[in-house]
Amino acid sequence: MSDTEWRKTSSDGRAYGRPPQHFDEHLARVGAGTPMGELLRRYWHPIALSESLRDLPKRVTILGEELVLFRDRQGLAGLLYPRCMHRGTSLYYGKVEDRGIRCCYHGWLFDVRGHCLEQPCEPRGGKDLDRVRQPWYPVEERYGFVFAYLGPAEKQPVLPRYDILENLGDDEALWCTLGGFGSTGDASLDVVPNSWLHVNDNVMDPWHVHVLHSTLTGPQFAAEFALLPEVRYFESDYGVCYSAVRELPDGRSVDRVSSWFMPNVMSVPDIFLKPGQSSLISWVVPVDDSHYVQAFVMKMPKGQSFDGIRLNGKLWGEMTPEEHQITPGDFEAQSGQGPISLHSEEHLRTSDRGITMQRRMLTRNIEIVAKGGDPLGVRFAEADATVVVPSGNFYKDSNAVSERRAS
Repeated sequence: MSDTEWRKTSSDGRAYGRPPQHFDEHLARVGAGTPMGELLRRYWHPIALSESLRDLPKRVTILGEELVLFRDRQGLAGLLYPRCMHRGTSLYYGKVEDRGIRCCYHGWLFDVRGHCLEQPCEPRGGKDLDRVRQPWYPVEERYGFVFAYLGPAEKQPVLPRYDILENLGDDEALWCTLGGFGSTGDASLDVVPNSWLHVNDNVMDPWHVHVLHSTLTGPQFAAEFALLPEVRYFESDYGVCYSAVRELPDGRSVDRVSSWFMPNVMSVPDIFLKPGQSSLISWVVPVDDSHYVQAFVMKMPKGQSFDGIRLNGKLWGEMTPEEHQITPGDFEAQSGQGPISLHSEEHLRTSDRGITMQRRMLTRNIEIVAKGGDPLGVRFAEADATVVVPSGNFYKDSNAVSERRAS
């Protein structure tokens, strides 16, 4: 019996006899060979902070794949399948050297692209070394992160640049973080035990700002978010955006534009409605089907950093269970959906149009990839790598021209 059929037979709405609910497999599964997993593998994803690669290898799990990340003594980063191709022990225990990483068991040496350079226990240092290769993935570094591409070689795009993070002034710097529950700025969690879709849905949902962050518990961010906005959704060359216009008591209006770029990138403007362009780019990186990490990079004045959002004087990780109930935020609302939301239970309405547009776009691009095409937003020439970000808080009044840039 389907949920719809059950509702017709349950005259008073009680839950007895309700059929099992389910999530959307096409959207939620991220492993290799799954529809969404193959779409996600056509893009670059941040997997570590560049500064975290020092003397020892790091374990990394992304899109359901367990890998080992390291930096050789020449400064090159490498991402390898962890089981040594010789006898299968983990390269997590390997020794980082000038030319690569050496397996702790029998000393096979691999460079950052998996070439086997030495087999010290074999006669003459090994035979046919050029025919032996440890599985590997390409990496690049930008904005303080190590990015990985896990897709097919012939479809590898250029690593995007974002105009709001380029051309820093003498008094500006980039601040970045990865892991934790990002919207709190608090690294209380190394990995979030939720599907990446929870955050992906959240970014194109301007209405939860009015309720969750404003009218339900009092203002958590800007007090003006309590004002109902006039919302318009639109597609861009890279994803979906919304414009939320609020008429302010002083006669001005503010147009808050947020952006989501395929498949898991977002730019949300200043949450206290500071005027001007957004200075933030964030990635929601699936660890597996039911866990994610979030990467943030923000342009800031030199010497400053983001130390988290405080509610009633406390960081998220300092709050008691009762305080999380009294003042829920994004984490509570999203984790309350379960590790993977049961999409069959949803009842989407007009306020969910941005989420519907996102999911349809993801589904369209899953089909494009399945047919061998290139999904939205990937570029293959460095000259086309820069993404123009429309996000920001743009103010105007009756005597001034809108500050908002042309979409």
